[in-house]
Amino acid sequence: MSETVQSNMALKDRNLYMMFYTFLMEKNIFLWATALLLGRAVILFELSPFALPFFAACMVYGQKRLSILSFWMILGACTYSIEQAIFIVLSLSLFVFLMKLLPQQRQTKWVMTCLFIAMVTTRFLIHTVQMKLTIYHGVSFIVEACLALILWMIFTQSMALFSFKSYTVTLKNEEVISIIILLASVLTGFIGWNIYDVSLASVFARWIVLVIACVGGAAIGATVGVVTGLILALSNITNLYEMSLLAFAGLLGGLLYEGKKFGTSSGLLIGTLLVSAYGEIGAIGSNMMASIVAVCLFYMMPKQLLYTLSKYIPGTAAYTYEERKHLQKMRDVTAKRVEQYSDVFEALSESFLSSSMKEQQPASLNETDYFLSFVTEKTCQNCFMKQRCWVREFEDTYVLMENMKDVLLHGGNIHDMQRAKFDRHCVKSTEVIEVMKNEISLLSLNKQLKEQVAESKKIVADQLQGVSQMMDNFAKEIVKERHRHEQKEIEIVRALQQMHISLEKIDIYQLEKGNIDMELALIFHDYHGEGAKVIAPLLSHVLNETIVVEKEEISPFPNGVSFLTFRSAKQYTIETGVATAAKGGGLISGDCHLLTEVGKGKYALAISDGMGNGLRAREESSETLRLLKQLLQTGISESVAIESINSILALRTSDEIFATLDLAIVNLQNASLRFVKIGSVPSFLKRGKEVIQVDGSSLPIGIIQQVEVDMIQQTLKQGDIVIMMSDGLYDGIVHVAHDEKQLQQKIAQIETDDPQHIADLLLEDVVRDNGGTIRDDMTVVVFKIDKYRPKWKPIPVMEQIATS
Repeated sequence: MSETVQSNMALKDRNLYMMFYTFLMEKNIFLWATALLLGRAVILFELSPFALPFFAACMVYGQKRLSILSFWMILGACTYSIEQAIFIVLSLSLFVFLMKLLPQQRQTKWVMTCLFIAMVTTRFLIHTVQMKLTIYHGVSFIVEACLALILWMIFTQSMALFSFKSYTVTLKNEEVISIIILLASVLTGFIGWNIYDVSLASVFARWIVLVIACVGGAAIGATVGVVTGLILALSNITNLYEMSLLAFAGLLGGLLYEGKKFGTSSGLLIGTLLVSAYGEIGAIGSNMMASIVAVCLFYMMPKQLLYTLSKYIPGTAAYTYEERKHLQKMRDVTAKRVEQYSDVFEALSESFLSSSMKEQQPASLNETDYFLSFVTEKTCQNCFMKQRCWVREFEDTYVLMENMKDVLLHGGNIHDMQRAKFDRHCVKSTEVIEVMKNEISLLSLNKQLKEQVAESKKIVADQLQGVSQMMDNFAKEIVKERHRHEQKEIEIVRALQQMHISLEKIDIYQLEKGNIDMELALIFHDYHGEGAKVIAPLLSHVLNETIVVEKEEISPFPNGVSFLTFRSAKQYTIETGVATAAKGGGLISGDCHLLTEVGKGKYALAISDGMGNGLRAREESSETLRLLKQLLQTGISESVAIESINSILALRTSDEIFATLDLAIVNLQNASLRFVKIGSVPSFLKRGKEVIQVDGSSLPIGIIQQVEVDMIQQTLKQGDIVIMMSDGLYDGIVHVAHDEKQLQQKIAQIETDDPQHIADLLLEDVVRDNGGTIRDDMTVVVFKIDKYRPKWKPIPVMEQIATS
């Protein structure tokens, strides 16, 4: 029931806001009221620099109905004095006349020039007619014109106040201050209007301070109080104390804005009472009455209007929420667009794949028809037995020639019985068979080309499918970033507070198990490694997962803001060792190796051996690994990456250049291992004294158009050692021992478990066994997998405090 009542109240409040908005903004009531009050606004008893700059700002901004606007200005001036009305009429007329003389493109400097001339000339004419022209008046004319120029620039930035409906961008701080100055200028138009000794200028000044302090807080509330009080004091020196009253009230109201309307109103009333107590005792009643009326007007304002105003003021919760909504919308649009691109690549992949599958379907009937049409065109067209063979005995002729075609197509020879049967049937059997043999070579070539095209289409389809999958994964990651993690943020903030750690900001990017990613902005007086020693163990307890510090940016100054990045710790760690040697002890080896992290929690190790030795082989192997690294880091699958590399290397040059690839990808979360062997020698898995050989059978990359990716799955255990090597090292041991088992025995007999030591020992043994001769480029990569052991245990701070 309560939810229904709240919903009805919210709907009623919104309806009231819409009525308020329609009445003030859409019907231009607020604009006409502003023009009326600025028309009678005067400072220092005789200067009126407000009306003409406001009219000029409306003209430049493209405001319509300027004639009505000028009417309300003149009407407001008439309520002040006849002299004021004359000044407004003459200055407006002169300004419009000067603006008509300008070209269509009204530049700022020309508008300001016309404004200055109109202000000074009008004052000069009026005082000349009145015989009051003195040096003092001349100086005041120039001061008034300069103020008008400044106010014109301020009012130009304030025009957003009159176009909320179309103004969708949040206001800058300068624009907020400009609007406040405009409103304070409007308040000067209330000078002289009193109801029962209560000044309307004071009432509306307090009301404005209440509104801004409620939506903007203490800082902007105090600023508005100072600006408003200063302008009111310029209009009437007796209002000087209003500046201190409004500033103090804005500060108190802003500090109590958490109490919403009640808290802000209490701040104004307390500030009015305290400041008035130090002024004239007799003015306390009128000041309190003005504040009470302002509070009543403030309470009459719809909540929806206050919320709408807060969206335009930087630093407010509504402003932050709108910014976050905008960013979320941008992420949604980006994710949607990436998904659309992914669908396009998916459709292209399916198109290529379906086309390839259709071409691979058996089409022997059409193939035979085309083949026989070419043969008969050269042999049977001019034969006198054509009618008998292809009309009366069509089926026999067709079957005989089709059988011979199949035999020739598969590289066989027509046997005697089949030949004799065809000789009895055809009078030109020898000529027909010779033509068939000539045509069959063209048929074989055509069939081979079709198969190659189909294979190429399949490769392209697989590559497009890989790109589609990669973009789809990226879109999902973007969507995941939208999710808020308020509950975990609260738990982390409380835990840090209990440890007396000063937190400035927290950004949680990912809370997926095994892939946690967050950044904390912290303040340390003197940093002593608290990130790894205290905060990471604390986060490990809160998130129920081992967390480590990945990056630290410590402020060099005491109490400066430091940035620490925390990530999920990998369940396993890898320790690697590499040993290499070039043929003949040279400087350039044709072998290349790769050790790098790819994706989330994956580690790739690879060896590539280019054909031959020297610089050209080095270029091929390094290019293979460079492409492999870039493709794997995008998230594309290993098979698609290798097929893509094969296509690039095969098409890049017409020379017979190729490279082997021995790739191992380790998942550091579950210790699973995937081997991809393309033309490489066996690898070895050492588990204690047991040695397991891992073989592959694919041809090297770049030899054929479509490489067969041979995936070998293994599950590693703690302490397992994997040894990968190039053919130079493998053949070196086999050449000496004449036994492939010798290498396994060597590995089994190694006592050390240090990967670098193992790599050095194997390379040294091969060189020694070959009499100190390095017969080929040699590379060996060794890695050992171990359980991750955190240095610091989780700190259950929250549980300790709860139990205490």
